[in-house]
Amino acid sequence: MREILDSLPEDERVAYTTVQTLVYRLEQKGALRKVKKIGNAQLFEPAIDQSEFRGRLVRDLLDLFGGSPRLLVSNLLETGTITLKDLKALQNAAPNGKINGSSGGKRNA
Repeated sequence: MREILDSLPEDERVAYTTVQTLVYRLEQKGALRKVKKIGNAQLFEPAIDQSEFRGRLVRDLLDLFGGSPRLLVSNLLETGTITLKDLKALQNAAPNGKINGSSGGKRNA
């Protein structure tokens, strides 16, 4: 906990107990796991890798939009978070059949 606290910029420091609460909540949610205890210090490590975390995060984000990627992308466009140019670049970079719906369906030319 002390390492996390010390890594925060001076102007963003929080109470030790705040960090402790956050770490224990992450452990309860399965994002961290306790590795060992050295004296009073407890060592934690990620319980999931970054790829799995991103996958869960994207699924949770899609859930906020009723599971609809179209509604999510529409919202990103409306808020200016992404542009049509970004979408075209993604479409050009995507493997064949992965952008326009399911890979087995008809594609618009």
